[in-house]
Order: sequence, then C-alpha cells, then structure tokens
Amino acid sequence: MSLDHRLSAEHEELRRTVEEFAHDVVAPKIGDFYERHEFPYEIVREMGRMGLFGLPFPEEYGGMGGDYLALGIALEELARVDSSVAITLEAGVSLGAMPVYSFGTEEQKREWLPRMCSGEMLGAFGLTEPECGSDAGGTRTTAVRDGDQWVINGTKCFITNSGTDITGLVTVTAVTGRTEDGRPLISSIIVPSGTPGFTVAEPYSKVGWNASDTRELSFADVRVPVENLLGEEGRGYAQFLRILDEGRIAISALATGLAQGCVDESLRYAKERRAFGRPIGDNQAIQFKLADMEMKAHTARLAWRDAASRLVSGEPFKKEAALAKLYSSTVAVDNAREATQIHGGYGFMNEFPVARMWRDSKILEIGEGTSEVQRMLIAREMGLTG
Repeated sequence: MSLDHRLSAEHEELRRTVEEFAHDVVAPKIGDFYERHEFPYEIVREMGRMGLFGLPFPEEYGGMGGDYLALGIALEELARVDSSVAITLEAGVSLGAMPVYSFGTEEQKREWLPRMCSGEMLGAFGLTEPECGSDAGGTRTTAVRDGDQWVINGTKCFITNSGTDITGLVTVTAVTGRTEDGRPLISSIIVPSGTPGFTVAEPYSKVGWNASDTRELSFADVRVPVENLLGEEGRGYAQFLRILDEGRIAISALATGLAQGCVDESLRYAKERRAFGRPIGDNQAIQFKLADMEMKAHTARLAWRDAASRLVSGEPFKKEAALAKLYSSTVAVDNAREATQIHGGYGFMNEFPVARMWRDSKILEIGEGTSEVQRMLIAREMGLTG
C-alpha cells in the first residue's frame, strides 16, 4: 500500500467544496443554533443537496459513488468550523445508513438508502444502553419472535440523530436468543420512527455538540415485521463491531478537523491580538504552542487517512482505525485547551469558536469507543491478551 496520502484531484475538489460551504454557510449561522440548542435543519438540507450524506454509497442507491476517504475529507472540513454539523453527517452515514448498506437485503437497501443518501431522512444506530456502554455485549434490550413479528423491549441512550423531524429509522441491537451455554445472541433490527411503543425522549442537556440531536429511546412491546431483521439473526454483535471499526475512522477525521480548526482560529487571533505593543504571535511562547498544535493536527490527518486508505483498498484496518481514533481525539482535546489559553479571557466567551471547540472536544475521547477501549484494541492487535 502506498504511504502517499496526498489527495487525488477529485478528492481535493471535494475538500475545497466542503471547505467553502463550511466557511460561507455553516460558520455564520451555527453559533446561534448552538446557543439555542437547536438542530440546524436548513444546513442539513443543504448538505443533503450537496450529496454529502451519500458520499460513500453507490449511485444505484442514490449515493455519490465515492468512498470512505471522501467521507473523512468532508467530516474534517466541516469540523474545522463546527462539530455539531460534522457529527450529524458522521452519524447519519456511518451509523444510520452504513448498517443498511453493509448488511441489509436488496429490498431494505432500496427502501431506505435513497432517502438517507439524499439527506431527506436520517437514520440512527441504537447500541448504547444505560448499563451497557463499553461492554456492548451486555445488551439487555430483547426482541422476541411472535409469529411474523419481533416484539422489542428495552432502553437505549446517547443515540445521535434519533429524534429529529427527519429521523426515519433506528437500527436497534437486541438479544434474540441464547446459545447452549447461555451466551446472548444479539441481532440488529430496523425500527421505523413512529412505531407504536417506540418513545423518543427530550434532547439531552449536553456540555457540547449542542446543535446536534442526542436522545434516550425506549421500547415497550414495539412490534415490527420479521423482515426488519438486518442481516443474519445472532450476527448483530459482529455487525456493530465492524460498523464501529469503520466509524472510528470517521470520528478520527472529525477530531482532526476540530484540532485543525483550533490552529486556524488561534493563528488568526495571534496575528490580530496585540499586547505590550505588538501581536501576541511575535512571542515565542505562542509560536511554540501553535507549532505543536499544527504538528499534532498534521499527524492525526496522516493517521486517519492511512486507516481510510486501508479500508478502501480492502486491507485489514482495525488497529490503524483504533490508533487514529485514540491519537486524534487526544490531539483534539490538547489543541482545544491550548487554543483557549492563547485566546485568554476571550477563549472563555461563547462568541469565539474556540470556546465551542473546547466544549465539543472531550466527547471525542468517549464516543464510539473510549480511549481506554482503543488501547485495549491496539494491544490485542499487537498479539497481547489479558
């Protein structure tokens, strides 16, 4: 595999297009949405018209015929300006549409993917539960077969894109049986929004990502057709492990964008802000901070692009995805902290983008696999057990 991660002409054109959209459309508006804790429907609709939600999917399902590298490029450019918009795209593609594309029947793909690829509809992925986070195998939600229906009972939490006006489905992991030695058989089942017994709670009050939608879901005797099973019964655990491996690349790209956005804002501020008669960027202490921040963002970019290139070429990528996710999320938190420091008191004011970036950064070390889980995965891929 080539280690040259310079972009092709097509990918560079995409990068420039999303960069322009992020600065001209997202940046002027997103602060108000963020402070009101309001989902930015008009921005999401425009992203749909641009084809961003269909980037990695074939044209026959309404996609753009691109790849996972293209998705990562779009996420990085969006996150340089705002992470709420970026995570809406990431979850809509990686967690909403990708399970249907990867494991769905032809009928399921043709029913759901065109609307998700166009951004007309969002999908969500119901995995995490109140007592089951990193231990995803401890799922307590159940789905019992009753004739030609599944009857689902349980609760899911921290589910992105699950309660918007355009949310059309949630793919839910549930225990559908037991092995002879008592281990749970976990399956994935599509639950359309509005199904009786399926309740979506009010949005969480969050530290960050305030312009994205995150909610708790409950299922009380929710009935869906047996045909809503996604993939093989009992293969849900393996399915979501694959989805999370891919999703870590996307989150890494998003984290890299936040880290680079911290550089962008801090460099601009350091050139404009004057103290003691000169720009603060003339001070070596500030220069060293910015140099370190740029180094970290650049290295994070190489890491996620390496993992994405391996995925696209069909090579093993599990370790590289975990490495990229671990490093880029750490870098995002580091750069957000330093950006706030460079801005001084203004960095603590919500009118400045770095304040939003600081609030948005921490979740990147938690969501789609904590940093501790990433270290476990890396160690296992190195041949270590315990």
